[in-house]
Amino acid sequence: MTTSKNTEFEVKKTEQEWQETLSQEQFCVLRQHATERPHTSPLNKEYAQGIYQCAGCSQPLFVSDTKYNSGTGWPSFFNPIEGAIDTTVDRSLFMTRIEVHCSRCGGHLGHVFDDGPKPTGKRYCINGVALKFIPDSDSGSSK
Repeated sequence: MTTSKNTEFEVKKTEQEWQETLSQEQFCVLRQHATERPHTSPLNKEYAQGIYQCAGCSQPLFVSDTKYNSGTGWPSFFNPIEGAIDTTVDRSLFMTRIEVHCSRCGGHLGHVFDDGPKPTGKRYCINGVALKFIPDSDSGSSK
């Protein structure tokens, strides 16, 4: 995995435009790098087939086949859609972590850790408020 310092994104909005298009919680997470409280997102227990998109720009980020229950309280995935994310080094909170961003709008999604399942060994720990779930049209209801 490579880290990126991309500051030029396809989707560009002013701070005011982001505030007008996102909820307050989405704005805090996606644009100000906040973290939602664990176990608060309904997407944490979403198990239907579909696509998880960026709540800021609708770019597809993860497919449901890569989602798993990590027990952390946030939606977790072991592999993003190729090219959908960028990463940067986050040295806040007196630790070093790899922060995950949408490659299209730069929105903060969460962090990636090296304690996930095979085949990647990665755990993309993503704020549910930063995601939109789009169920497959032929998919049934959630389990």
